[in-house]
Amino acid sequence: MAASVTTAAHSPWFSGHFPDDPILPGIAQLKMVADLVAKSKQGNVRMTGLSRVKFRKIVRPEEVLDIHVTCGNKKDQYNFKITSGGEDVCSGWMYFTENETITNK
Repeated sequence: MAASVTTAAHSPWFSGHFPDDPILPGIAQLKMVADLVAKSKQGNVRMTGLSRVKFRKIVRPEEVLDIHVTCGNKKDQYNFKITSGGEDVCSGWMYFTENETITNK
């Protein structure tokens, strides 16, 4: 799976993070990855964990982020890497579980 994302300068993610020196919070980067995986699974999963996450580069408004996700050895395990301009931004492992279907009886 892959996607390219540009976060607009007026995005709420930059509000207060930090005044006069905006950077994209790490949680926003992780949300982008989780959203990409969920979309590929038609929204039928939820994130249950993270491991070996490393943030390597500060992301500024209007930067283009390239997100790459590959399946791991286990069913609901995904390795991800975010780059910008050829530089590593963030990487790690993300774990998901399938949403349970609730039926009315």
